[in-house]
Amino acid sequence: MLSVATWNINSVRLRAEQVTRFLSEQAPDVLCLQEIKCAEHLFPHDVFEAAGYTHRVVHGQKGYHGVATVSRVPLREFSRHDWQDNGEARHVGVELLGPAGQGLIIENVYIPAGGDIPDREANAKFGQKLDFLERMTRWADALDRPTLIVGDFNIAPLPEDVYDHKALLKVVSHTPLEVETLTRFADAHGWVDLGRKHIPAPERNWSWWSYRTYWQEKDRGRRLDHMWASPELAAQSRAHRFVEEARRWEQPSDHVPLVTEFDL
Repeated sequence: MLSVATWNINSVRLRAEQVTRFLSEQAPDVLCLQEIKCAEHLFPHDVFEAAGYTHRVVHGQKGYHGVATVSRVPLREFSRHDWQDNGEARHVGVELLGPAGQGLIIENVYIPAGGDIPDREANAKFGQKLDFLERMTRWADALDRPTLIVGDFNIAPLPEDVYDHKALLKVVSHTPLEVETLTRFADAHGWVDLGRKHIPAPERNWSWWSYRTYWQEKDRGRRLDHMWASPELAAQSRAHRFVEEARRWEQPSDHVPLVTEFDL
């Protein structure tokens, strides 16, 4: 068995204790982090070393974005793609080297949020998000080996992936144009959405709640974080969960971790 987790941590240095707690309680073999918000030389390697995650690949930048993959299983950096086409640290891929998951490719991605206005002309950030997805789609179209892609996609694709489908149709993250663009990415490789393979719609399966509403006990969640697998790899997934209690920890990230277990 091999377990892989993904989590938009919203500053790894600020939430190092929470990461340690998560690793202790959930014990994934591999953890992919997004929005680490630090350059590589400032990544808290000692925290992960002490927790037994002695293999790490970090693609960071000062203050913003950044991704890191930490593991108890040997790995090597496999790829870095600039799908934003502007030098931002939003992706890193690794290949597992140990007996568990030998040769498995895990792509860790942080797709841009896209700003507030769902219009390319009025909001350059929205256009950048769509272009990012188009570049990812061209990449996925050429994939020729089993791959797992995980991370903060910043899109809730299904009507059941948000607390109010009709109310959010014009809100960035759930617009028909974003969903259509993400669907083209899914089709380019035949990706299987593991979150919905194991927790089918309409079951509640959210990963993000705004800081403004979660503590008012308004359950206004969205499923923005995803774990997608090549068809042959998806067939080997055995379980998937979202760890919602992490959203209730002190000074939490606004995202919660996802964990998938594979029988490889």
